[in-house]
Amino acid sequence: MFLTSRQSEIVELAKSHGRVLVEELAGRFAVSPQTIRKDLNDLCDQRLLNRIHGGATFPSSTENMQYEARRQIAAQEKQAIGLAAARLIPNNASLFINIGTTTEAVGEALVDHHEMMVITNNINVANRLRLLPAMEVVIAGGVVRASDGGIVGEAAVDFIRQFKVDFAVIGTSAIDADGALLDFDFREVKVAQAIIANARHVILVADSTKFERTAPVRIAQISQVHSFITDHCPLPSFRRICADNNVELIETDAAADRSEGFI
Repeated sequence: MFLTSRQSEIVELAKSHGRVLVEELAGRFAVSPQTIRKDLNDLCDQRLLNRIHGGATFPSSTENMQYEARRQIAAQEKQAIGLAAARLIPNNASLFINIGTTTEAVGEALVDHHEMMVITNNINVANRLRLLPAMEVVIAGGVVRASDGGIVGEAAVDFIRQFKVDFAVIGTSAIDADGALLDFDFREVKVAQAIIANARHVILVADSTKFERTAPVRIAQISQVHSFITDHCPLPSFRRICADNNVELIETDAAADRSEGFI
């Protein structure tokens, strides 16, 4: 198959960052959005990318993208999700915070809380919250994953099982239309399952790009979650699943205009 140099670079950008957006690519290459849309359509026809609203994603179902790339995806949306999650969590509460860039955004949003006990297997969260005198931070033991500072393995699972907390904040790498929450690392999944089992109120935080991805390992079903915070839930069927299972769906971008089709 023949790719122009611009199309090849678009594929590499999508591979590095997880997704590319029409307007950003148009500015980068100094061409019209219509030209970029044609490039993306051609690349998607060749199954090199997957089309999404306003851009395209790199298709991968067995390997997660790099940590820094994940941090950059939907950064503003994650910040809003983090703030919304923090509003659900009162002072004087105990909570788990799991691995993930969106869960880290929740940790950032908790800086004004006090008298909190935070148990985490996320080194980045622990390192941020340990600086706050009103926070007691407890960190799990286990294998430290070099890629993102996540602590995984059986030791972490056994550690989590010692606690019963008020809230748990968990993330997911992908969300399936049938309500399955999915991830890439079965060791991380075991920790997440222990967190879900030992919290009174489970908060799932995930931006809408997670509906565009897939991953091979099942964490749980959305029915096991009490609150789901996202920027936007694009699937009516998933909304129905949430409603049928009394899952509180909070959309931080609910007021935004969402027209049909791609921009």
